[in-house]
Amino acid sequence: MRQTLIEIHEAGIAAGRLRPDPAQRAVLPMLEAIRARIEAPPRRGRIAGLFGRKGAEAGAKGLYLWGGVGRGKSMLMDMMAAATEAPGVERVHFHAFMQGVHRGMHAARARGVTDALAPVADDLAGRVRLFCLDEMQISDITDAMVVGRLFQRLFDAGVMVVTTSNRPPEDLYKDGLNRALFLPFIDLIRARMDVVELESPTDYRQHRLTGAQVWFAPSDGAARAAIGAIWSDLTGGATGGPMVLRVNGRDLVLDQVANGVLRASFWDLCGRPLGPADYLAIAGAVRVVLLEDIPRMSAANYNEAKRFVTMIDALYEGRVRLIASAADEPERLYLEGAGSFEFERTASRLREMQAADWGSDG
Repeated sequence: MRQTLIEIHEAGIAAGRLRPDPAQRAVLPMLEAIRARIEAPPRRGRIAGLFGRKGAEAGAKGLYLWGGVGRGKSMLMDMMAAATEAPGVERVHFHAFMQGVHRGMHAARARGVTDALAPVADDLAGRVRLFCLDEMQISDITDAMVVGRLFQRLFDAGVMVVTTSNRPPEDLYKDGLNRALFLPFIDLIRARMDVVELESPTDYRQHRLTGAQVWFAPSDGAARAAIGAIWSDLTGGATGGPMVLRVNGRDLVLDQVANGVLRASFWDLCGRPLGPADYLAIAGAVRVVLLEDIPRMSAANYNEAKRFVTMIDALYEGRVRLIASAADEPERLYLEGAGSFEFERTASRLREMQAADWGSDG
């Protein structure tokens, strides 16, 4: 029997996976209406042409859901996407989406296509009926122009768009270079999407971690199990998948990301030649990092230790929540050799980042 989103949400509360939240519940009827439109059978005959081939109602609007970090925006969108029993539902994180768009445009240029975005937009509009885009954020004018044209093409094709963001449309690309070129896209969002703030007072990611252990030493089987349980709790049991960040013209691949949470080993992030720009990109793309198997550091792994220090600085400045397993406590990770004195500052930051309220203002 088909359950409504409110019934699914209430079942999650009854099972202890979710907490009662009036702000979240208030959004569910809007998502349910979008789900119903997507599941409705396509209109037939001459009238169908008036509504577009997607079968959406004339003038039907998508949803732009924004609010603070950890309020449940992604969870609600994912709940709706998973419950929608219709073909053509696609859900993607904004960074992964933009990376795919740029790859498609590069391929189109290689084929000699003058307007490289057109085939990418047409392919997306041709296969998708409900497009769910998580954590929209605009950081440069190129992405701003690309997203604006893509959304226009999707709207024109009758695709229903649901997106989440940490900020209202007017604050996207705020103070960016040539921002005036981006303003028509804000108008487009307002015209074609219902803009709704999720005003929950609770940061659920932070709430789950308040008072919880976030540093596990030694890094053994018990630590792996504990971090696995935290991952499951923060992501709602998601497996996670790759996120590709574009950094200085190259791809930075993070293998396991879900719901704004990154899970990686020390060697995944510090064992390869990454620099400050990479770690800043990571800090801007996720809100929680589960970092496993931090070793003791010395001259034997000096380069990896330097990268670790750089990464912690980026996560600290970005107010990113860190949960980690390590060979020892922070103060005993780097006791001798070049860099050990400088590491005292990193150890102090690691201690500060273990505070129950760390990242709650991020």
